[in-house]
Amino acid sequence: MTMSSHAEPAVDEVLRALLSERYELSELFAVGFTEESVGALVDVLTDLDDPPLVRVLAAESVLKWLRRDFHLASTAADLIAAETLSLRVPDEETFEAALVADEESVVSVVTAGNRAVGLSTDDAEFVANVRERCTTGWETGEAFNLRTPPRSRVYETLSTEIGSDVAEDLQVMFEAVKSTRSAGYGSTDQDPLDEVALTLLAAAKQEIQLYEISRWGEDVGLASKATFSRAKGRLEDQGMIATEKVPLDVGRPRLRLQLGADRLRDVDASALPAAAQAMLTSTTT
Repeated sequence: MTMSSHAEPAVDEVLRALLSERYELSELFAVGFTEESVGALVDVLTDLDDPPLVRVLAAESVLKWLRRDFHLASTAADLIAAETLSLRVPDEETFEAALVADEESVVSVVTAGNRAVGLSTDDAEFVANVRERCTTGWETGEAFNLRTPPRSRVYETLSTEIGSDVAEDLQVMFEAVKSTRSAGYGSTDQDPLDEVALTLLAAAKQEIQLYEISRWGEDVGLASKATFSRAKGRLEDQGMIATEKVPLDVGRPRLRLQLGADRLRDVDASALPAAAQAMLTSTTT
């Protein structure tokens, strides 16, 4: 039996070191992960050129946390589509620690403050027991539905159906923000602009019709038309976007989206989220 450790500044670096060493493996289990660890795992898997399939068994609350941030969830959805990641909630089996288990070793991921360490063992009996628990938990667990479209599909369909300029702007805007997660009830922090608001701003920058962008958003699984309409109303009330009626030969006029404030019209897409967030903060203080 041998034991080893990987001490790194953060959880993502521990996971990066572990997964890089296991590039030849076809699959492994990651169980008992916290919210921070699951988020770090998604980021690390995205960066690897040839990652193994990682089967994640985590508490439902942890995976719902992942789902609430479109920025992170859509990246995870890409990994799932590529058969690099799979998510399940254990039925009854619980794990006392965060573990990464392959056919030959088990690594316990331990955090203390801002530091993290991976403690590894290759004891055959222990590894076999952990793998058995993981396999049983996986077989009896319930698949978790992210209910989030893959980010690559969002950009691809947006480019094809609406326009490449809008898709490029939205991609730049998503890359500029760290998270779309709500600060939560009781928080004094201003919530960031979510994926629907960012999409509407990207559409307004290119003067796309609300009907077109909301229909696309519903079809791709981003949000319903009603959600887009409500978000448009909020952004319009806050002066971020404006609308112009586009008459039709038959039926009610449609609305063309436009950026409402001069200070938003004059910035690049990469700076638009920050400018809009600053405007939102100033109107609510």
